Amino acid sequence: MQAGLDAALIVVVLTCLNLLGSSRVRHCIKLLAFQGVALGLLPLFELGVLTAPSTVFFVAVGIALRGMAFPWLLMRAQKQANVRREVEPYVGFGSSLLFGALALLLSAWLSIRLPLPHPPPSPLALPVALFCGLVGLFLTISRRKAINQALGYLVLENGIFAFGVMLVHGQPMLVELGVLLDVFGALFVMGIAIFHISREFDHIDADRLAVLKD
Repeated sequence: MQAGLDAALIVVVLTCLNLLGSSRVRHCIKLLAFQGVALGLLPLFELGVLTAPSTVFFVAVGIALRGMAFPWLLMRAQKQANVRREVEPYVGFGSSLLFGALALLLSAWLSIRLPLPHPPPSPLALPVALFCGLVGLFLTISRRKAINQALGYLVLENGIFAFGVMLVHGQPMLVELGVLLDVFGALFVMGIAIFHISREFDHIDADRLAVLKD
C-alpha cells in the first residue's frame, strides 16, 4: 500500500499548487473535492484495506464530507454569489506559485529537523502535511473573495487532518470525525455569511467590509 499512500500525498501537493495558481473559483472547488478524496483514502492506504469495519465507516464518512459535502456547500455559495474568478487577490498568482515552491522547500527542511516520537508511514507524510497547512493559511490571507478564504480554511484543515492521521499514532477515528463535523458547521456558517454579503453588497470582497461605518 506504500505506492498508493505516496500517490495520494503527491495528489495533495499537486492540488495545492494548482489552487495557488488558479483564478477560477469553480475549478478551485473541484480541486478541493479531489484533494478531499485523496486525503480520505490515507487511513486505508496506511492501515491496509482489510481493516476494522469501524475504521472503514469513518473513512467513508470522511470522504463523503471532504470530497462531496464541503465542495457542494462551496459550489452552492459560489452560485448564489455569482462569482467566477478571483480577479485581484492581495498576492498575485505568479507570486502565489513562488510562495508554493518556497513553502514546499521549507516543509521538506522542517520535516528533517522536526523530531518525531514514531517514524511516519511515508517520508512524504510530514512535508506534505506541513505544506498543505501553509498553503491553506496563505490562501486564507491572500485572497479577497470570501469564498476563496473559506476554501483556504478547508485546505488548512486538510493539512491538520493529514498530520493527525499520518503522524499521531493511536488517535481514534472518532476524534477525526468530530473535527470534520466542527468544520462542517463552520463552513455552513461561512456559506450563510457569503450569501448575505453578496445579497447586501453585490460582491463578496472581504476587504470592502473594513470600510463599513456606523
